[in-house]
Amino acid sequence: MSKYRYTELEQQINNVLVHQDRELAQIAFPDTKGIDENIRQSEELLRSLGIQIPDGDNLTIMEKPKKIMIVPSWESLCLEAEAAVGNQCVLEDLFTVEELQLNEQAIHALNEEYNQLHRLDRYDIAISAAAGLLAAAVDILMVGIPQKTPEGLKGGVLANYVRDYFDKKYPEAEMEKLANSKVSKVPYDAQDNRNTVVNVEGLSTYYHRLLSLGHDPLLGLVIGVADIMTGRMTTIDKTGKVVSQAIDEYANRTEKDIFLAIAKQITHFKSDITTSMGLPAPLMGLFNLLQFGNIGEEDQTIAEIVQGMYYEGYDFIHFCTLSIPVMIAEVVTRLGYAIKRIKEGHLVKESIPLSTNHEKHPKLGTMLFIGHSAATACNAGKVYFTKNPMAINYPQWLAFGKYSYQQLKWVLIEKPEARDAFVRGTIKEHLDEVLLSVDETFTDISKEYIVVIG
Repeated sequence: MSKYRYTELEQQINNVLVHQDRELAQIAFPDTKGIDENIRQSEELLRSLGIQIPDGDNLTIMEKPKKIMIVPSWESLCLEAEAAVGNQCVLEDLFTVEELQLNEQAIHALNEEYNQLHRLDRYDIAISAAAGLLAAAVDILMVGIPQKTPEGLKGGVLANYVRDYFDKKYPEAEMEKLANSKVSKVPYDAQDNRNTVVNVEGLSTYYHRLLSLGHDPLLGLVIGVADIMTGRMTTIDKTGKVVSQAIDEYANRTEKDIFLAIAKQITHFKSDITTSMGLPAPLMGLFNLLQFGNIGEEDQTIAEIVQGMYYEGYDFIHFCTLSIPVMIAEVVTRLGYAIKRIKEGHLVKESIPLSTNHEKHPKLGTMLFIGHSAATACNAGKVYFTKNPMAINYPQWLAFGKYSYQQLKWVLIEKPEARDAFVRGTIKEHLDEVLLSVDETFTDISKEYIVVIG
């Protein structure tokens, strides 16, 4: 009994093949052993009797009338096969036990050949681990944990450099002037509940940018633009309540043209980026929905922890700083992968690691997963030992989540399908060679026949 479920056509093919195989097994081929030796002895006898043996080139070949070769139709072959062997034949009937075992070994070898293309060697693992550890070292030693000081928000050397860069790029005086201009005024910028229709819990000068989704560097490009065009303010308050309301006081801050609305949105981002309570990290406002958890000594919810992080300086600029170690892990892994591929003899064009497609770059996706896993594990240790949520590298966890999903999808879904396609493709190549040989043999034999399809 076969483990495969055959279609009607496949079952017919099985029946015909089994029938033909048994027919061939019953043919008694003559023993041709010693024929050449007998011919040689006969020729020597004829020469000893004085009989000249003509050369093959001098032989006159009489043209024989062609015989008729009748090729039965597929329907007749199927009927003949079913009458002889039934209609439940399986492919296993064509092979001996030893041949079936050899077939399984061949399939296993093809699977292993494909797996070998995607299996990391010690150098691949070393590149990935080194990239992750380097990123973690930069995060721990150079980014640090931001703290409020009399001189402003300070952290590690790299964190201070990035914040100073933003301060120089967007000077406080210019940004204050821009914030007071009409071009940057938006309808979702209420800083307290004096003008709101629906009370927004926690709305204040400290938290209004965290609660208002228009201030989110990512969501603001959609929700913020929509609020500008509709004259509304969309918020998630400190208790997780979603509110969208129109504020009459800010009715003159709308823009009906989408391009003008986008320009106003970007201008408002610019005016807020270096304020004392700057823009939140991307998607940070959504954490206000997570009103659960008993974290730390004060049994705080996740939303309360994130609100506290924002208050202490975990803003968009700090997010940008934290992105640098993530980029280091990414660049070092991709660069190491490219150099190794080129050294192995691949073309430079084929080695450029822009895509994580496993067919184009077999090992890159797995290497990036390992590198970011190492960096994320180090960051988890940093948070554990410091007991400080400000130590969380938010961009690193986002990268880890992305590559974890891709790797899981690859291992569970894409790789088995790709490996099956590789094995089937290799088998098809061998089958095509056999079929071509069969066609050539039939063409050669049928030259002496008139072929009639029955």
